[in-house]
Amino acid sequence: MQQDEPQNHEEIEATEAPEAAAETAVEQDPWEQLEAEATKWKEVSLRTAAEMENLRKRTAREREEAIRYANQRLLEELLPVIDNFEMGMLAAAQDTSSMIYIGMDMVRKQLNEFLSNLGVEEIPVTGQFNPNLHDAVSEEPSNTPEGEILRVTRRGYKLRDRLLRPASVVVAAASSLP
Repeated sequence: MQQDEPQNHEEIEATEAPEAAAETAVEQDPWEQLEAEATKWKEVSLRTAAEMENLRKRTAREREEAIRYANQRLLEELLPVIDNFEMGMLAAAQDTSSMIYIGMDMVRKQLNEFLSNLGVEEIPVTGQFNPNLHDAVSEEPSNTPEGEILRVTRRGYKLRDRLLRPASVVVAAASSLP
């Protein structure tokens, strides 16, 4: 047997007693421990409540945005159909007194009203080129200032404040005169 190890149960308790006494001196009063734990849980509950409120607001905002822009995909797929309809209108415009033109014009008015009710608006294509709204397909020399929109090759649309499709435009090139 080794000399350093305690031999029986009483010797083990005697060697642990000074350590336990030191721990109780360092430990807080039970009341202070309870207050510290209560403070900790109060902070956790406040933090959790704030996170839940933020989640509720974010969810409401996302739901509102989803409802507001729910038709975006449908409208994006409808735009080429509108383009083709407009080309048909140009062809039918040769005889504005024909029943085909009159009927197509009525459909165009209904279609424009439908788009307007959904919050779709055509992008303005006058004035200066705006890269956020316009897609420059080419440049042509012109007497107008550089960057001025000369003509539209394809109309663009916005759904409320969101771009559905940029307008394709031809813009004035920089003057090459010396």
